[in-house]
Amino acid sequence: MTFHAAENRYETMPYRRVGRSGLKLPAVSLGLWHNFGDDKPFEVQRAILRRAFDLGVTHFDLANNYGPPDGSAETNFGRHFKDDFAAHRDELVISTKAGYYMWPGPYGEWGSRKYMLSSLDASLDRMGVDYVDIFYSHRPDPETPMEETMGALDTAVRSGKALYAGISSYTPAQTLEAARILKEMGTPLLIHQPSYSMLNRWTENGEPNLYEALDAVGAGSIAFSPLAQGMLTDRYLNGVPADSRAAKERFLHENDLTEDKMARVRALNDIAASRGQSLAQMAIAWILREQVKGSPVTSALVGASSVKQLENNVAAINNLAFAGEELKAIDQFAVESDINRWAQK
Repeated sequence: MTFHAAENRYETMPYRRVGRSGLKLPAVSLGLWHNFGDDKPFEVQRAILRRAFDLGVTHFDLANNYGPPDGSAETNFGRHFKDDFAAHRDELVISTKAGYYMWPGPYGEWGSRKYMLSSLDASLDRMGVDYVDIFYSHRPDPETPMEETMGALDTAVRSGKALYAGISSYTPAQTLEAARILKEMGTPLLIHQPSYSMLNRWTENGEPNLYEALDAVGAGSIAFSPLAQGMLTDRYLNGVPADSRAAKERFLHENDLTEDKMARVRALNDIAASRGQSLAQMAIAWILREQVKGSPVTSALVGASSVKQLENNVAAINNLAFAGEELKAIDQFAVESDINRWAQK
């Protein structure tokens, strides 16, 4: 069936400027980390993407290794793009990343110029697009000079294969250094993609913290895993379902779900109910709150396994305001919980 985008798709979604750039992102963006590989029915993927766009979600976020298998999310997205979104290319922000393992041998991961630019070419080929809007260094490389990795991002932008440069999971100090190098090359740092949630608050720590560092260099941020890999939903309030991510140990383990943590999650669920929101909706809204120290988060990056889940998550935009007393109550339970799988060792 031919896709006809909703005419009212821009009427409800807020759009936020990315740092001091000219680009705006929807408050809620869609990540294709899970549910867009070959393990998910193609028609389900299509329904999620179509509904997302109709709801004003203009940003689709990918990476070279998303699947399973690696690369399949980009390949599948390429088919969806050709069928449904090619006519809307100028309305979309498409991003991809390189940094994690993709192919065997010494050139198949991390941050070398050879790997980064080869990976970008492969991503463009899989998606069937001429360029991506944002190309990220997916993780800092402890052995490759940062000048080389940032130089690859600069080349990607200058070649026209990417419009903007981004980084993910860099510390505040690394972020400042990456931004300095890019600025000297003439390609500003647009955005940082950190993990961030009510149970994973590392971005708020340090002098400067990550958001203060981003504010200093004029960059924005998009938070991934705002639902703490599913902990900040009603999924685990009464145990561990057999088909859940924790049961399958996919970036969340049953031993993460301690009674202490779940008691705090249940308390947060009660606060969400008092706001007329689900726990997931409040968790996403909290990510987008304006009161965060430093620059506010530009966008919350959510996943979705169904249209219903997508709609529930996007509905967080209906109540983004927090009273001071609400934030104080949340802070009693929204504490660091040692679930950051992407922290540098």
